[in-house]
Amino acid sequence: MYIIPTLEQRTQCFILCYWLTKMYLPINLVRLDERTGNVFLLAGEENIIEIYPNGKWRYVV
Repeated sequence: MYIIPTLEQRTQCFILCYWLTKMYLPINLVRLDERTGNVFLLAGEENIIEIYPNGKWRYVV
C-alpha cells in the first residue's frame, strides 16, 4: 500500500523548496514518514523541516 502526501503537504513542500533553493540550499532529501504521514525535508547540512498532513510545518532543531 502506498501513502501519498495530501494536497496541502504538496503545496507547502513546493513553497518551502522554492524558498530553500532561493537561499542556495540544496534539497538533499524529501521523505514521507509512513507511520505519521508527515513529510520531511533535509536542506543543506542540518536544516530539517517537517510538514504535517494539514500543511502546517515546523523547523526541527
